Amino acid sequence: MEGMSRTRTVLLIAFLVVVWGVNWPLTKIALVYTPPILFAGIRTVLGGLLLLIVAIPRFKLLRFQQTWYIYLISCLFNIVLYYGLQTVGLQYLPAGLFSVIVFLQPVLLGILSWAWLGESMYGLKIVGLILGFAGVAVISAGSLSGHLSVVGVVLALASAVAWALGTAYVKKTSGSVDSIWLVTVQLIIGGLMMTGLGTGMESWSRIVWNLPFIATLVFIAVFVIAAGWLVFFTLIGSGEASKVASYTFLIPLISILTGTVFLHEPFTFYLLAGLVLIVVSIYFVNRPRKAPVVPDSCVQSMQ
Repeated sequence: MEGMSRTRTVLLIAFLVVVWGVNWPLTKIALVYTPPILFAGIRTVLGGLLLLIVAIPRFKLLRFQQTWYIYLISCLFNIVLYYGLQTVGLQYLPAGLFSVIVFLQPVLLGILSWAWLGESMYGLKIVGLILGFAGVAVISAGSLSGHLSVVGVVLALASAVAWALGTAYVKKTSGSVDSIWLVTVQLIIGGLMMTGLGTGMESWSRIVWNLPFIATLVFIAVFVIAAGWLVFFTLIGSGEASKVASYTFLIPLISILTGTVFLHEPFTFYLLAGLVLIVVSIYFVNRPRKAPVVPDSCVQSMQ
């Protein structure tokens, strides 16, 4: 990817896939001890305040008066809608299955990146995007025979759409705002909005401030929210949005593998088949496109 060493890119992607993968089962655990909207708000505000420590020395790059609308639009899609819909929706579906539906996002982002950002779209990339979503769909196939909540499915799809729109918008406006300030401001504003909404709709007394909840909250705020979003937008800004997003197909795989190891869920044929499709998907989307062969006669005529 442009502007970043290959080793650094691989390490950042590996970090992102792992922490965002374990986020789903961890959030599911946390929701035992807290109402969903308040939890979405608290963890997001905490993540934003942590990033503020990094952002303050770059205060001159904030330029909020000139670019306030970019911060607010990004906040609406990437934080309020994405995290709000996600946290509420996890009450209606298993964490792994919910994450699978949300990761329709890379397919949507691939389409948006082509239509809105002018990124190239060709046969192999299209096949790769389709295979990636097919992979996460196959992983969940064993769960589809049971009862599915329509509300949960709709919330997961809406979360995917919000995230795809938000990511494409960030890529579109990346030259106008500082990435660290963008993540920081949207987390604080979005988190405060969800905390306010949760305060009006839910009860703070329902939060159980025990060790499992506090530990989960701190881990998610530090690694999933603060570090995760910063790494994600750093990667998005350094290369093609659709290529970076293709690696996020691995996140629901991590989510389900976490359940397999720690919750003793079986490693199934569906999981193996889905993994193969995901690996092929990432290869197809990121494979360099071959330059067209120019006939010798054309070369000579240009000389």
